[in-house]
Amino acid sequence: MSSMESLAQLEVLCEKLYNSRDSAERAHAESTLKCFSENSDYISQCQYILDNASTPYALMLASTSLLKQVSDRSLSLQLRLDIRNYVMNYLAARGPKLQNFVTVSLIQLVCRITKFGWLDDDRFRDIFKEATDFLALASQDHYLIGLRILNFLVMEMNQANSAMPLSLHRKIATSFKDQFLLQIFQISLTSLHQLKSEVADDLRRVPISLALRCLSFDFVGSPVDESSEEFGTVQLPASWRPLLQDPSTVQIFFDYYKVNDTTVSKEALECLVRLASVRRSLFVEDPARSQFLSHLMSGTREILQTGQGLADHGNYHEFCRLLGRFKVNYQLSELLSVEFYGEWIGLVAEFTTKSLLSWQWASNSVYYLLSLWSRLVTSLPYLKGDTPSLLDETVPKITEGFITSRINSVQASSDLDNPLDSAEGLQDQLESLPYLCRFKYESCSLFIINIMEPLLQAYTARSRLPAPGDVAELSVIEAQIAWMVHIIAAILKIRQTVGCSQDSQELFDAELAARVLQLINITDTGVHAQRYQELSKQRLDRAILIFVQNFRRSYVGDQAMHASKQLYARLSELLGLTDHLVLLNVIVGKIATNLKCYAECEDVIDHTLALFQDLASGYMTGKLLLKLESTKFIMANHSRENFPFLDEYRCVCSRTNFYYILGSLVFMEDGPIKFRTFMEPLLQIAVNLEASADAAFRTDAVKYAFTGLMRDLRGIAMATNSRRTYGLLFDWLYPSRMPLLLRAISLLTDEPEVTTPLFKFMSEFVLNKAQRLTFDSSSPNGILLFREISKLIVAYGSRILLLPNGTDIYARKYKGIWISLTVLSRALCGNYVNFGVFELYGDRALADALDISLKMTLSIPLSDILTFKKLSKAYYGYMEVMFNNHITISSVLNLDTSTFVHIVSTLESGLKGLDMGISTQCASAIDSLAAFYFNNITNITAGDNPPSPAALNLARHIGEFPSLFPQILKTLFEIIIFEDAGNQWSLSRPILSLIMISEQMFSDLRAQILASQAVEQQQRLSQCFDKLMTDVTRSLEPKNRDRFTQNLTTFRHDFRAK
Repeated sequence: MSSMESLAQLEVLCEKLYNSRDSAERAHAESTLKCFSENSDYISQCQYILDNASTPYALMLASTSLLKQVSDRSLSLQLRLDIRNYVMNYLAARGPKLQNFVTVSLIQLVCRITKFGWLDDDRFRDIFKEATDFLALASQDHYLIGLRILNFLVMEMNQANSAMPLSLHRKIATSFKDQFLLQIFQISLTSLHQLKSEVADDLRRVPISLALRCLSFDFVGSPVDESSEEFGTVQLPASWRPLLQDPSTVQIFFDYYKVNDTTVSKEALECLVRLASVRRSLFVEDPARSQFLSHLMSGTREILQTGQGLADHGNYHEFCRLLGRFKVNYQLSELLSVEFYGEWIGLVAEFTTKSLLSWQWASNSVYYLLSLWSRLVTSLPYLKGDTPSLLDETVPKITEGFITSRINSVQASSDLDNPLDSAEGLQDQLESLPYLCRFKYESCSLFIINIMEPLLQAYTARSRLPAPGDVAELSVIEAQIAWMVHIIAAILKIRQTVGCSQDSQELFDAELAARVLQLINITDTGVHAQRYQELSKQRLDRAILIFVQNFRRSYVGDQAMHASKQLYARLSELLGLTDHLVLLNVIVGKIATNLKCYAECEDVIDHTLALFQDLASGYMTGKLLLKLESTKFIMANHSRENFPFLDEYRCVCSRTNFYYILGSLVFMEDGPIKFRTFMEPLLQIAVNLEASADAAFRTDAVKYAFTGLMRDLRGIAMATNSRRTYGLLFDWLYPSRMPLLLRAISLLTDEPEVTTPLFKFMSEFVLNKAQRLTFDSSSPNGILLFREISKLIVAYGSRILLLPNGTDIYARKYKGIWISLTVLSRALCGNYVNFGVFELYGDRALADALDISLKMTLSIPLSDILTFKKLSKAYYGYMEVMFNNHITISSVLNLDTSTFVHIVSTLESGLKGLDMGISTQCASAIDSLAAFYFNNITNITAGDNPPSPAALNLARHIGEFPSLFPQILKTLFEIIIFEDAGNQWSLSRPILSLIMISEQMFSDLRAQILASQAVEQQQRLSQCFDKLMTDVTRSLEPKNRDRFTQNLTTFRHDFRAK
């Protein structure tokens, strides 16, 4: 406040902070006022503002500033208690007169203080009694404030906070749940009864919201995923049983659903959804559970009869969710035992049918209804007794209604928001359909065929016309067929026998599949062969690909080769497809046609390649593919003339996948001759590039040809998964083709669109997966390969460092640098090169590569390394390899002290990051550095060899910067003690190495940590430190390390216990 002349000036600044439309003015106000939230000395000033300010914005500043101060968890216990008591008294005295947003902010403040102090002092728990005191006051405003305090308290207790370790949050939440949550829920129910009549709607919103927060509480430490049925059980404690068995508990929410305020009615339904999801075991006796279910069904029956409130979309959606929960949590036999089940199931069926007719309005809600019906159907085989389920009459109508609604939806769909374009949406809509269709499969398949046949006839007739005719009408036909193909694909995805035998199911599957397989021949003939640019045609072909994928998994896969005789017998009668081989030939023919004709539709190309890859990756289907003429054609003619998508820039990523598939097929056959024949088109491209003049490399044609070659080779390299196959590619590439790569990197360093594919290919080529880079003991290939890598890294690094940064520095520089670091890291840890050879024979390949790579990393500011995720991973992966495998010969220890300290500081920053993988890599690098120091400097004894130059350099660095290791040790202990690190084992390794370096360093840190804790805790925590080194000797042997890790786990648990 010293910088301001008066409170009035501060109020003006607050007005600007919250209301000004001028961003510069707001920024100035924020900068001026941030001291209130950052400096604890200003807490008294915040109190002064609350006592004396006249504008709500000044009050808001004071409240939010205190909230930030409290959230830092650095204030003393007494100060936090004083703030809490002050705010509660302030709310009691002035709360009713405050603006709503100020009241909410102050309540948030007091709830945050309460949570953060919950385990520190029992006085923080008085908030429950104080909130109920508000409820006892005569004023309606105070009553509302009391309910709001409870509302925000439940929300705060249930919500994890970044300033608090997750384990501490769970401990506090569990304590709060056990002590107060049931009482708060009872208060919400009491309030709901008291406010049931003759009050304003906004007054009803607070208790219904409080009840919803109580029922949504995380009872078991694993938050409910609302989008998933799998974890949708509400685990209420047994103490809640009497409350739920009281019929008035459920009834009050049905009563509140009937009010006119849609916010209240929607939240009432949300409460009912959670009550319907309560764990079954809460009700000890079956009659109690049946009574509870009957009450829920009775309430929903009344809503279905009257339709009250369902015109509101929010209510409608929640009501569908409520109906969907009945079969998730209750068995069909329990539903049947309810007296009015027949009436209820009829109403639900009628409601479902109406919903399907209003598909546009209810598209996101119908999923819950279809899920209910599919669960009812699948549980029928387990139903005992003679009570009729009435599903035989209702389910076929619903199935037919759904299919009809999809066909009718085509007329209303636009190209901008077409459901056929959303793979996730289609999956949600069709997920339950197979179970419904297979329930009465014979009648359902006949219904589908009766729809499909006229569409196929019309589509076939169109193909024979000389011109497309009415394009809009043709698009509608294609969209309707696409829906039917998706429906058939969904049915064939699930093979479940309910109500008929396996053989009869296969026959019906064959009837449906035959219509789609017949369609494959029609789509690429006549007029339709000219319409690959049309969206409706692309959607139809995507649907066909999804059908083939699902059909293949059920009837063509490795496990289904001999189990589908009935299906193939019927397909032979209908289409002449006698066995797998003939069918596969049709499928691969469609794949080849798509790859030829869809040059510009990346989505269809990707779907086609995904199908091709699935076929090629199966052992049996892969072998069968090699026998097919269509496959042989693709492998013999994989040029851009035959497959124009290879020439399309938008499909550049697809070509890598294309060659990965072809490579997988080629490598299934033994013999280098077939491989060399397959590589002929690529060899021709490489030869042409080698013949190009240097100036020509800057032209788009040459650049595109080169980048295409790199992507193709990367796909083939990905397919090499054994010594034999890798050797074929290595011999093709080395030594003839390597000069081309070096030439490209030298001439086009400043062209990321060239360097990125090149380095990505090399990154795959040098990766020793499945031990494929295992050369003979007399072979120099590993060393020769690394020398080529070194040439590329040095050529790129020496040039990229000289280039200006430009506007998009990531695309122009950082991307190339991180991929080149990945290449080098993979080569350094591939275990196929003896790196000692280079120094022994005076070869600079290793030294130059390490030197230039280090220069590249030092050219990037730490802030940028931490900002770009992929750059971070590559940088820390490189550092881990450098420190673990090459610390004695790397250039890191030869740097000046300030640069060395900077590099080690980046490792410390990586430890503090959120990425556990990076944190583990940093811990490993620090452990290697500390272990090297311990073994070569600290632990050296008389008679040992003198320290190496690398060890002397490290000793010099630490001598000039003695606080380096203590700071890292402190960071590691802070992570172990105060954070929930998932890689505790990895973090324990460098801690022991650092402790071994200097016991004094550990003693100083211990004293520092103990001094920062409360006085009454220091003796207990000191004992924790004593136990940490129990039975730990002064060595870094594996057994000693494991013992220390066990001690550290115990230390962390004991230290954090309150």
